[in-house]
Amino acid sequence: MDSQVMLGIALSSLGGFSTSIGALFVIMSQAPSLKMLGLLQGFAAGLMLSISFFDLAHNALNSLGFLRGNLWFFAGVVFFAVVANFIPEPTVAPISDEKSRKEVEDEGNKDFMKKRRRQVLSSAIITAIGISLHNFPEGVAVFLTSRKGLRVGLNLALAISLHNIPEGIAVALPVYFATQSKWQAFKLASLSGFAGLMGVIVIACLFPSSLNPEILEGILGSVGGVMAFLTLHEMLPLAFEYAGQKQSVRAVFCGMAFMSASLYLLRICLPE
Repeated sequence: MDSQVMLGIALSSLGGFSTSIGALFVIMSQAPSLKMLGLLQGFAAGLMLSISFFDLAHNALNSLGFLRGNLWFFAGVVFFAVVANFIPEPTVAPISDEKSRKEVEDEGNKDFMKKRRRQVLSSAIITAIGISLHNFPEGVAVFLTSRKGLRVGLNLALAISLHNIPEGIAVALPVYFATQSKWQAFKLASLSGFAGLMGVIVIACLFPSSLNPEILEGILGSVGGVMAFLTLHEMLPLAFEYAGQKQSVRAVFCGMAFMSASLYLLRICLPE
């Protein structure tokens, strides 16, 4: 490998390490309650909606045009809808109010909590897949940007690493809740982050010189569709059930504001 490829691999590794940092925040704290899990699921949903619509889909529409950008976006939606259809989703009767939720936790209903953890673990696996798909083209973007020079590539890598930390939390938290295993939570969050590194390796092997910018924008647009479907299908329903609708909606908008600020920093750090 030449020096540019090695530089791209090194910079994309920052994203993988940052999801591990997010996982460390989870495993170094106490096991979360259902309400806290719901709030953080809502926050993570806001992060992913912001990335999907304000960044990935927006860029695809601007670069490819309204029709082609939408085709790529909804191709991602359909693709992940098919993937999710083959993943079993354990269901249990919903908890109607906060008092009932507290009673269930206090009584230590083992059968209920076992089913609940299975449900959360299923959501966590789908979340990890979605974030991995998101991180894959991010690694490609870092790799291609690093060809313009170290400073430009490093700016993008650091900005991506910033918003990968809460992504690590979004994966590790439900895994920790479901399995009670710090190692499993850390491992799955880290693996989802290092998908970006795999993206660099694949693109470096398949396209050692360049990648068509339109194809890259289309891939990113499809990832936006994947993340939108994942958020609306998996994360928001769990957030509403565990933390209640009003508090979950607040958490969603907090997550969107946080990620929008992160994306703004990315844009001012990365020269056109």
